Amino acid sequence: MGNTTTQHRVSSSVAVRIRQAEAAVREALQPLLDEHGLTLEHWRIIAVIDDEPGLGMSEVAVAAVVPAASLTRHMDRLVERGLVVRRADPEDGRRAVVALSPRGQTYAARVRDVERTVNVPEPLGT
Repeated sequence: MGNTTTQHRVSSSVAVRIRQAEAAVREALQPLLDEHGLTLEHWRIIAVIDDEPGLGMSEVAVAAVVPAASLTRHMDRLVERGLVVRRADPEDGRRAVVALSPRGQTYAARVRDVERTVNVPEPLGT
């Protein structure tokens, strides 16, 4: 699963460098995402949940940079595929919290292994 992304010149624009990095990540991860019919947005959600299990839905939306209006639809797909479990918050039954299932943890580890191999244009900061 090598990275075949064409090397780009380093732009002076942070926005351009971020899009180049996203394109490189998408290209490397797409085969794994396709296994479950997922998108890069789904991966960002999984990665956030993997980093911090037990977050509420609004916290996941903010951290994953996913519009709150579409998060429920994305989360439903992840739950249907057995990658995420959603439960009522034990401290506030009106609030849902999420965590990766064992299958989701295994999947996240596989995707992170590939993600680590991505050649990201440097530097991303200013």
